[in-house]
Amino acid sequence: MQTNFFRHIAKMGLTGDLHFTLRPTEENSFVLSVLLNNEQCGDEARKLIPPLNLKGTAEELDNGFFDSISTPLQTASGLMVDMESFMKQLEDAKKKSAMEKEKTDKEKKEKEAKEKKYKDAFQKAEALEKEGKYKEAWSVLPKVSENPDFAETIRKKQAEYEKHFAPSLFTEPANENI
Repeated sequence: MQTNFFRHIAKMGLTGDLHFTLRPTEENSFVLSVLLNNEQCGDEARKLIPPLNLKGTAEELDNGFFDSISTPLQTASGLMVDMESFMKQLEDAKKKSAMEKEKTDKEKKEKEAKEKKYKDAFQKAEALEKEGKYKEAWSVLPKVSENPDFAETIRKKQAEYEKHFAPSLFTEPANENI
């Protein structure tokens, strides 16, 4: 006797383990329980998929077995594969989110460090200005190329300091009497 049972199972393309439980009943028939289990699926919801139960005589089960189980088992198999795929994508999204947060935090720290460096240099320049050391104050001002956000403020301060240590040849002093 040759059967095509396993060839039919293989053609269904299921992912996971098939568990069959065949129990005879008192009315000369059987109850067949078919459960697909995919351990590769990390989602615990897979355990909520109930087994497929068929009841009938041996002849009824022989004649309608594959017609009865194909669609439900393929659906359950696809669902578990999709659930696993979803879980992997979710995990990837968490990792990427953590990476993005880390990148944003790093950029924020770099920006804060740059602003602190700018403020420290500016305060040092103002302290030298109070002492009347305009040339030194001008040289400790932050560089425009390193601080483009503060370019206008830096240039104004540079111009202000330059008036004290490098007066223009083309402008007359305001306090001269003619």
